[in-house]
Amino acid sequence: MIVELVARGEPPDVVLMADTGSERPETDAFVPLFRNWLDDHGVENHVVRYVPRRFKHWPPYASLLENLLTNGTLPSISFGRHSCSQKWKIAPQDRWTEAWPPAIDAWRRGEKVVKLIGYDCSPADNRRYAEREGFDDPRYVFRYPLREWGWTRLDCARRIREAGLPVPVKSSCFFCVAMKPDELRSLPPAYLRLIVLIEARAAPRLRTVEGLWRSSVKGRGGAQPRPGSMTRFIRDEGLLSPRQVDRIVATAPTELLRFQAAAARVELAARPSMHDWLVRFNAGVRDEAA
Repeated sequence: MIVELVARGEPPDVVLMADTGSERPETDAFVPLFRNWLDDHGVENHVVRYVPRRFKHWPPYASLLENLLTNGTLPSISFGRHSCSQKWKIAPQDRWTEAWPPAIDAWRRGEKVVKLIGYDCSPADNRRYAEREGFDDPRYVFRYPLREWGWTRLDCARRIREAGLPVPVKSSCFFCVAMKPDELRSLPPAYLRLIVLIEARAAPRLRTVEGLWRSSVKGRGGAQPRPGSMTRFIRDEGLLSPRQVDRIVATAPTELLRFQAAAARVELAARPSMHDWLVRFNAGVRDEAA
């Protein structure tokens, strides 16, 4: 969408990218490339993030992954809700815009800011658009350029390649319920270990869902069969060794709880962060490879 808008002489005034700190590795690799492209074409761009501030007695956290491990739960989308997207993607962009002088001036004049939404004319985006159609926001007007042009996902991919850019993967957290089995298979071991950790940490509280994928899919109607638990899929597919999965499930949640309890006795300024614990946990990838 953005590539074509620039080519048509309609570049956005600013492009915002919300970073949850838990994106797929392909997305993390693509963002710097695309930001360079935007810079080369004179398009202002920024990466925005939700910044947690109230940690109570918990170790400080800075990403959606660390937030889940802190609370011992799954992302809200695994329960059929979307508050994780609101908190980690939409709200940081809105907060940035609230301090953006052109937006402030527009609102002062009683005008609305135009938000460009990248829904195309593919079946999945048709459904998303139908859910939002007619939505009235007091501060924003929503425009859907890809739908205006009648473009599908294939048209978008073609245009991106024509611009000399690699076609990015679908943007999502690597543990999102929307991840397809093949996408999970493509993840590096370090990411798979974190998925096992998330489900193991949340397991004592789960009552209505099997895991990050919510519930099992039998594969009817062309859907890919899979369990509701990503950990089970990882084990069944041999993406990690059974020994490694068992070790994470048996020991990591307890070790994390001990870490949290110890951190609670330390003043916030000197308190170790969830990132510190994850550095030690991720060292297990190197240990397994040794």
